[in-house]
Amino acid sequence: MTTTRTLAMWQRLTSLPFGRRLFSAAVCLRAPYFGSVLPTVTELRPGYCAVRAAKWWGVHNHIGTFHAIAACNLAELAMGMLAEATVPSTHRWLPKGMRVSYVAKAKTRLRAFAELDEIPEFDEPAELVVPVRLLDTADNVVVRAEITIWVTPKKR
Repeated sequence: MTTTRTLAMWQRLTSLPFGRRLFSAAVCLRAPYFGSVLPTVTELRPGYCAVRAAKWWGVHNHIGTFHAIAACNLAELAMGMLAEATVPSTHRWLPKGMRVSYVAKAKTRLRAFAELDEIPEFDEPAELVVPVRLLDTADNVVVRAEITIWVTPKKR
């Protein structure tokens, strides 16, 4: 598998002091809405991404827990970085749908993990379901998401 631009940038920046934060800031510059959850990508490789987000007043809901849509934003960020590190540069991906289960109140900061059991060949246009789980600081799953993306070769 060839290294994508995003994965190459991750590898280059994480070798620097504060590299994970620099990478995460670059992601938020490219897709500003992700910045609302103050994310830090902590691990990235083909088929896997881990992201953490602080619990701050900007993500609170009316009962002071991590807002459901902020959690979805974090899940989508983890999926998107996984897709950027996994889908070859000859292809493009687009989100197609998202199923979410709110399992428990998210009372702490969160960590999101997007992980594929197997990386497809990407030889035909296809839907790819990316599972994402969000955990609190006690390692309890608080949100489960399945985000479907549509992967196709780029038009020449």
